[in-house]
Amino acid sequence: MAELRIKANLSVLLIVTSAALVSGFIVSGLLTTSKILSSTGSIKAINVEVYWDLECTQVVSSLDWGSPGPGDVVNQTVYVKNTGNAPMTLYLNCSSWNPTEAENYLTVSCDRQGAILGADEVVQAIFQLSVSSTISGITDFSFNIIVEGVG
Repeated sequence: MAELRIKANLSVLLIVTSAALVSGFIVSGLLTTSKILSSTGSIKAINVEVYWDLECTQVVSSLDWGSPGPGDVVNQTVYVKNTGNAPMTLYLNCSSWNPTEAENYLTVSCDRQGAILGADEVVQAIFQLSVSSTISGITDFSFNIIVEGVG
């Protein structure tokens, strides 16, 4: 008799636990919303070179920003080298936005914008992509980042 009660209690516990898990997933699914943005980006370097490593052995040709959502900020750490023989000032620009509306919702910046690099000098730089919290209608985007040394 005691064994029968234990089996019955275990069956009830299993049913209640299963129901709670299923209803929890349903409720959480109803309360969660998200927007995934796919992206790519290519790097064009003028009078400088951009690398993944401080030793300057792995050239950066493109950045993958992942799939940021509205309000997200994504950082990419790179190393910028002055390949010339004179000091120059670093500038970052973006071009070829696709779709063109993406430029209204995405901001790209660099913490080394305006920095002066000596000849053959290497600095760590953080490129940052900020996605507006009001972005809508854009699911995929791409653009070019132009890193230029002027001197």
